[in-house]
Amino acid sequence: MNETRTRRKSLTLAEAEQKLLPRFEKYLKEEEKAEATIEKYMRDIRYFFRFAPGERKLDKSLILEYKEHLSGKYAVTSANSMLASLNSFLRFAGYTDCCVRQFRVQKQIYCPADKDLTRDEYFRLVETAEKIGNKRLSMMLQTICGTGIRVGELKAITLEAVRRGEATVTCKGKTRTVFLPTQLKKKLLRYAAENQIKTGAVFVTRTGKEMNRSNIWREMKSLCAKAGVAMGKVFPHNLRHLFAKVFYHIEHDVAKLADILGHSSIETTRIYMASSGSEHREKIDHMNLVLSRGAWG
Repeated sequence: MNETRTRRKSLTLAEAEQKLLPRFEKYLKEEEKAEATIEKYMRDIRYFFRFAPGERKLDKSLILEYKEHLSGKYAVTSANSMLASLNSFLRFAGYTDCCVRQFRVQKQIYCPADKDLTRDEYFRLVETAEKIGNKRLSMMLQTICGTGIRVGELKAITLEAVRRGEATVTCKGKTRTVFLPTQLKKKLLRYAAENQIKTGAVFVTRTGKEMNRSNIWREMKSLCAKAGVAMGKVFPHNLRHLFAKVFYHIEHDVAKLADILGHSSIETTRIYMASSGSEHREKIDHMNLVLSRGAWG
């Protein structure tokens, strides 16, 4: 067991950052956490260490002050995500008694319209990418939305995987097989041939490096105005959400969908299946539980 868990000393923030943070990062790597997960944990915890002067003691009162700070600055989901990172660090460091509860939030039964990417909007994005001559972006959009993979898993889409019609994806310690639709396979093979890709990752930069999430995010955002799609709807994960909703409407099998998406919990999958506010309102209207005329004629 790590010594920080068995012998806890009273530390200042500066001491904790210097002594414990590097060990925590090493621990996350040893636990085989995804690179993006480690980056997020470290970013969240470094933000916490910048919250108060370095001579402050690391104790429960400080954590509660920090929690109050987050409540006034961030949306509940973002604040809870940052608290989860901090709680993980505190448990590792032996400060379990300093962990705090996350903010309570009512589960939302529908996705806000200003965040929900529709099928028509997705098609406009793809068509716009084609029109401006960015075939790579067009194919990345179709690959994410057509398979439901995470943007960080695009590197698994190699020419060899495309030829097989399936890719092996490893994320968060789990390995799963992602099947490529026949039409997508044909388009990817044609794209690879046109760009003289002989082996390895299909989506690469001009210098031959694998595309990363920041590259893809930037290119997607550049499409918004041209495609007439709100910027708040355009990010890679929304394509995954669209895949999930379309699949569920066809199959109505949440367990199977969870396996396809690589989720450990079905509850996570249920979030992806939330209908839009307009769909929810339409269903309520169709219930016809309100008289069209008043009781008095």
